[in-house]
Amino acid sequence: MPLTTDDEIHALLSGARTIAMVGASDRPDRASYGVMRFLQDHGYRVIPVNPQITGEHVHGEFVFRELGQIGEPIDIVDIFRNSAAAGEAVDQAIAVGAKAVWMQIGVVNQEAAARAEAAGLEVVMDRCPKIEIARLGIGRVES
Repeated sequence: MPLTTDDEIHALLSGARTIAMVGASDRPDRASYGVMRFLQDHGYRVIPVNPQITGEHVHGEFVFRELGQIGEPIDIVDIFRNSAAAGEAVDQAIAVGAKAVWMQIGVVNQEAAARAEAAGLEVVMDRCPKIEIARLGIGRVES
């Protein structure tokens, strides 16, 4: 079952340090751009993943084409893709050994969530970490 209680979500966000953001954007008008900055401002290392802007930088971080290129442990894969495309990101998250997948508001893919859970990953769907951090009063994480 996806994480839904405040305690579960608080524990996940408090324990995480590195977040890979699939669907990160270099456009200030996109939600992922603002969420990435917010997460960085709260002490998370956020690694952007977007094949359309691979090799560029967003908020000082190199943009990777796919999760498998990152080459370091990932706590949470934050998915800014539509529900149908979320499955591919979840499969990549499983392949790289991420600890959790987080599907943004409006992103719900039950089949992908079931695959992630079967592989031992925690799952959050249809929520935004920026909103949850503010709502739950999670302070700055220390690296």
